[in-house]
Amino acid sequence: MTLRSTTLLLIGIAVTCQAQTPKLPPLPAPLSVPSPGPTNDLPYAPQPILPGGVVVPLYPPGSPFLNMARVREAEQYSMSQSAPGRINSIVNIHNPSIEVHTVDRGINTGAVVILVAGGGHRTLNVGSESADFVPFFYNYGVSTVILRSRLKSDGYNPQVDEVNDALQSIRMVRAYAQEWKIDPHKIGIMGFSAGAELTAAAAVLFDDFDQKNSGAPDPLAGVTSRPDFVGIIYPGPSPFAKNRTAPAIPRNAPPAFIVCGGSGDRVHAVWAMEYFSAMLAQSVPNIEMHIYGNGRHPGDALSDGSHMTGGLTDRNDTPFGTWQFRFIDWFRELGFLQKPGVETKAAKDVASYVNQAAGAKGP
Repeated sequence: MTLRSTTLLLIGIAVTCQAQTPKLPPLPAPLSVPSPGPTNDLPYAPQPILPGGVVVPLYPPGSPFLNMARVREAEQYSMSQSAPGRINSIVNIHNPSIEVHTVDRGINTGAVVILVAGGGHRTLNVGSESADFVPFFYNYGVSTVILRSRLKSDGYNPQVDEVNDALQSIRMVRAYAQEWKIDPHKIGIMGFSAGAELTAAAAVLFDDFDQKNSGAPDPLAGVTSRPDFVGIIYPGPSPFAKNRTAPAIPRNAPPAFIVCGGSGDRVHAVWAMEYFSAMLAQSVPNIEMHIYGNGRHPGDALSDGSHMTGGLTDRNDTPFGTWQFRFIDWFRELGFLQKPGVETKAAKDVASYVNQAAGAKGP
């Protein structure tokens, strides 16, 4: 057989093999992709963004807190283009709600973290700053609640409407503590960027909110909105920012865990330090702050052309990417990872601090 005929034979065999190789079937479409609910004549019913979420509106129908002209409008989701089914952010929130994710009985500590995403009051970045924390905290026996608060971009006042949503969420979780197997003395709130503005405000304005909402028609009257702890993560301006009138700090102000990048996120670091300094000046117990030397705000451009990420992300293998474990250290030290019903160190320290003030005033 000549070289030419051998070559032709091999080509023929290859073509035959290729013709016999079956093609891969097309990939199916993603399943169970969350989507907003329908609209009708009733207030919009928020849908869970994660499987198993129990969604409860913050306010009853007809509540004066709601904008009745828009309460029927559906929320709008911004979905990830590369991670099917992942909601990056939500806008057009007019019927604010909480989405509750509880843990198994065998690991339940009774503690719960209410998560308040950031987004500059323009969007609610529930992907990286809420949903991602549900499995993280589950591993420690801590239940989670995703707050869908209203936004300035939809016509709401961040210092009034959005803060009311944060405080109302605490009351709502505490009111249903028995049903959700939550310890009513281990309910806290963690906010990110614009969400941390609400967290910082909730830490000092709870008494005023409770007094204004203690009337008989309020189904949550008598349920306190005081958080048992707060997480203030790369925050926006707190009530102690220089351009705001600082409120009085209640003697039972909750312990706070504060995190921010340093010079790379200078504006937010200053806001973090203003809150810390106000609490430190009053010797409020268990206030811890971490300012990282290498860190930028989520969305900031980096030198390699990428952008800083937020929430639990690794942040290019820098110490800033491990802040969540420093939170767990603080959380454990204050007794929040004990079994339900066991008094926390945080509660004991607050009680001691309040009693010191009472003793100093005398009879």
